[in-house]
Amino acid sequence: MKWRSILKVFPTVVLVIDIIIRVLAVAEVPRNRRPSSAMAWLLAIFVAPIPGTILFGLLGSSKLPKDRREKQREINSLILDATKGLDNSAESSTEPPWLGSVVHLNRKLGSMPLLPGNTAHLFPDYKASIAAMAQAVNEATKYVHVEFYIFARDATTHEFFEALKAADARGVTVRVLYDHWSTMRNPSGRATRQWLRDNAIPFEEMLPFKPFSGSWRRPDLRNHRKIVVVDGQVAFTGSQNMIDPSYNKKGNIRRGLQWKDLMVRVDGPAAAGLNALFITDWYSETGELPLPGEDDIITSHTTPEALECQVVPSGPGFEGENNLRLFNALVYGAQDRLIIASPYFVPDDSMLYAITTAAERGVDVQLFACEVADQIVVYHAQRSYYETLLRSGVRIFLYEKPTVLHSKHFTVDGTVAVVGSSNMDMRSFSLNFEVSLMVRGARFVEQLREIEDSYRECSREIFLEDWLKRPVPSQVLDNVARLTAAVQ
Repeated sequence: MKWRSILKVFPTVVLVIDIIIRVLAVAEVPRNRRPSSAMAWLLAIFVAPIPGTILFGLLGSSKLPKDRREKQREINSLILDATKGLDNSAESSTEPPWLGSVVHLNRKLGSMPLLPGNTAHLFPDYKASIAAMAQAVNEATKYVHVEFYIFARDATTHEFFEALKAADARGVTVRVLYDHWSTMRNPSGRATRQWLRDNAIPFEEMLPFKPFSGSWRRPDLRNHRKIVVVDGQVAFTGSQNMIDPSYNKKGNIRRGLQWKDLMVRVDGPAAAGLNALFITDWYSETGELPLPGEDDIITSHTTPEALECQVVPSGPGFEGENNLRLFNALVYGAQDRLIIASPYFVPDDSMLYAITTAAERGVDVQLFACEVADQIVVYHAQRSYYETLLRSGVRIFLYEKPTVLHSKHFTVDGTVAVVGSSNMDMRSFSLNFEVSLMVRGARFVEQLREIEDSYRECSREIFLEDWLKRPVPSQVLDNVARLTAAVQ
């Protein structure tokens, strides 16, 4: 009898819970969220109220715990105080006329100034960049700071790890940061951690997910930065992880996939900016603040090819989406030519409008992406944007398989470029910690354009007429994958 009574009221209880979930979702989900993202979450919750609500509880907020946000604000304040007045001339520059406002934007959002007196060298070759980083570590006399999304000791990276070991042995302070989840799920991750322990090299795992230790956050937030700093004078950054170009995964090796990246070495004040970013992340993970020593003198270069560089950090530790705002500002500033390389191109509405508007107002806009997929959902979501881009006049080049073009950079007209770790997708804009290096210098842009030309030689251009003829199942899959992009 008791069970019959329960069964009678059960549908009513379920209905009441369903209504409560829907009402609360409508009130809570849209708060401080993009309309497209809010609609995607509401759709998920309305279709499957209980699973959708659980998923929203896990992934619905990109905010870090309060203590980490406070540490970020503390570091930002220190950087602003230490660099007060350094970029006044940069903000008032008239070449190009719109760049001063972009410098001001970056300064306001990420605290770092635009600093003159840098030199830079690009490394489009994977193994050559590792050799260059190892050589720089071998020349270190004070400290080496290393930060990577994926950090793995293997046959390709062996020389870099040996350089770290030798630096530590001769008394150089070595600190290593790597993203916990991304490194540990790699086949070489655990062995790499053990090697660091065996050699007593100080390291920390960034953003470990520890819900039972009082530090709750969204579990898929990741630190995607790639940084090496030597003595505060020399630094490397870009798209490349410290790992074999196959990523040591059987599936990649079987398919012959090889990652192609771009790293940049900077000498001068910009190295100190990248070091400040490393210090921020080290402080966030350890509570230890390794401030530069009094004898750390940053050398500026006065050669005709000296560059102005601005480090632009972004990620959940900041209130705004620093990289998205920077990219949009530069796209709207472009007057002649805009070339973008991004392996994962899943823009939000603002970025899509900026790029298509640039093409429609006569700017030569070109996009380099991948012909081959290593992340299937992102790959198909990306393809769903190609029709809109092609209709607006954007030229799209797909780098031929089996190479995964993993470089992340773009050039604006003839004087401004950005190189860094950030993709042009929702994850890089909202969920990942990223680093971008904005550079002003005609010679640097020219060198980057030469690399872009080499990409074009290994790519096939797609055209609207042919693209519209692709199989219907492929079109459906692309459009379905696109729906997942908004769930942030």
